[in-house]
Amino acid sequence: MYDDGSPAVSRSTGTPMTTFDKREEGFEKKFAHDEELRFKATARRNKLVGLWAAEKLGLAGAAAESYAKDVVAAAFEHPGSDDVLAKLRKDFDAKGVAASDAEIRQVMNELLAQAAAQIRAGK
Repeated sequence: MYDDGSPAVSRSTGTPMTTFDKREEGFEKKFAHDEELRFKATARRNKLVGLWAAEKLGLAGAAAESYAKDVVAAAFEHPGSDDVLAKLRKDFDAKGVAASDAEIRQVMNELLAQAAAQIRAGK
């Protein structure tokens, strides 16, 4: 019920909402919000990973920022983290940077936690 006394109405059917409808809508909104946060955190993680990798590759300044953007773009080729790992692996191997897949994944996980904390803090 709204402040003016009119009943809450379902967007999909136009009928008054039941308690179940309200709960369902609440869960749907929470799911959408969580997915948005997950997307933002993953994108931020990929940028942070790109900056970490750029440092390992000897890049700094604008070159490091550009490399980080390339890492973020690589993540959009296929869902998941495999594209990012594959890009880093290829670039590290080409430059002779010693880092195992396990080390890269560990850094990715640590930076995901950091990115999520930054998003939650509103940074």
